[in-house]
Formats: sequence, C-alpha cells, structure tokens
Amino acid sequence: MCLYKRSGSCSVWLAQALYLVFVLSFIIHGIVAEVIESPTQQVTSRKLIASNGADGNSIKEKSIKRTARIGIDTCSKDDVVIYQGATTPLPSGIPTYTVQILNTCMSGCAVSDIHLSCGWFSSARLINPTVFRRLRYDDCLVNDGGPLGSGQSISFEYANTYQYPLDVSSVVCN
Repeated sequence: MCLYKRSGSCSVWLAQALYLVFVLSFIIHGIVAEVIESPTQQVTSRKLIASNGADGNSIKEKSIKRTARIGIDTCSKDDVVIYQGATTPLPSGIPTYTVQILNTCMSGCAVSDIHLSCGWFSSARLINPTVFRRLRYDDCLVNDGGPLGSGQSISFEYANTYQYPLDVSSVVCN
C-alpha cells in the first residue's frame, strides 16, 4: 500500500481502489436485481414443476399426497397429478404457464372424464378445447372427457396475469 511518503501515488492507488469497488458493487447489484425482478426469465428444465403460490414467483416441486390403499386394482382421483409452472411470456408481456396432467395409476388403470376445479379459468392464448376447456365456474374438462392411460399425460399452455390453482375434482376409473 502506501509504504512510502509519496502522497501522489497513494492518492492514485486509493482512487483506483474506490473506483473498482464502486464498479463491482453496481455489477453485483445489477445481477442480483435481475434475478429478483425477472422470475419469468428463469431457465427451467422440462422437469415437472408447480408453484406453491398464485403469483407464480416461487416455483418448487409439488408434494404429492398419496392415500394408503388396500389392493392393487384401486383407482381414484389421487392417481391424477397436475404440474404447472411459468414459461416464457407472450411478446405482449403476458405471463404464460405450462400445465401437465399425468395419470400415475400404478395398476395400469385408465382414467376418463377428468374434471378440475379451476375457478373462472381464462387464457389470452387459445387452448385446444379438446385438450382443456372450462364448462362452467370451477369446472374444467380435460381431454374432452376421453381416457388417459396409465403413465400418459396431456399438457397445454395458457396465458394470464396470474397462475390459476388447478385441482382434480373428479375422475371416472376405467
């Protein structure tokens, strides 16, 4: 540092050190602010994800609650699992979400007539009505009521200012 009594070189060195700290603090602040302020630009893999809040900002794996069943040939609405997560927004800036509905039946059963509780679901992006459509308030139909085989999934994207909470309300076991 300033081992010699030359005040000119100490002043230059001190000015350069302060400038470096100043520049680095702006760079670090910019990176942190970008990560915090733009969660929709997070890179996520095709791993099945779900949000734990309606705002879509906190993405983490959805815990699956399984009921204890007796017998291998049982089937219930618990065999249908819904995953959803934020994806790249539309060019207009409206957030988009990908939904994947999966039949996890262990005994090879197919489920049909899958209904979800979905509130006043709507989308700024057109969704194929044979894949997913709202019938009335809090009642949406999946796959046009058709069967979803064991291990099969169906997915779609929707665009809205917030993420809709979707839950399985009823299924028919085949």
